Amino acid sequence: MKEAPKVSTETKSKKKRAANGRDTRNTGPGRLLIAVYAVFAISATARAGYQIATKFADAPLAHLLSAFAAVVYLVATVSLAKPGRTWFKVSLAAVLVELVGVIVVGAFSLFDPVAFPHDTVWSLFGRGYGFVPLVLPVLGLLWLNKRRPGRADAPKADAPSANAQ
Repeated sequence: MKEAPKVSTETKSKKKRAANGRDTRNTGPGRLLIAVYAVFAISATARAGYQIATKFADAPLAHLLSAFAAVVYLVATVSLAKPGRTWFKVSLAAVLVELVGVIVVGAFSLFDPVAFPHDTVWSLFGRGYGFVPLVLPVLGLLWLNKRRPGRADAPKADAPSANAQ
């Protein structure tokens, strides 16, 4: 009897991703990073929702910045968990926006505390959260650099090959 050929249900792109293992950011330390982003997304959303519902008139800028931070953390969480080049670019943008936000809001809240009568997630560089908001985007950028799609670990095409004479 002749054996029927095996039919693969995986697409070529899935096989390619699995072969190089670089197109996913949700493995190993990436899972911990995503979990921390998820915790910050939930906490920033809760904080912003409470502040906007109860104290918005006291410090509208601070409360809107808390809501913006919540959106940034939510986008970073989702995009870090998804494979693919597009989601990688979204992750990179979200983490860069977070880093700039922490630095800018942290500096403004330090030098002009009157403008921030209520704290945000990013106030004083995330002091209220143990400075995790300052360290998290740096770790995120390092992880994204390590797991960027299409990163070639092989020699470049313009490098001389062993067969060249």
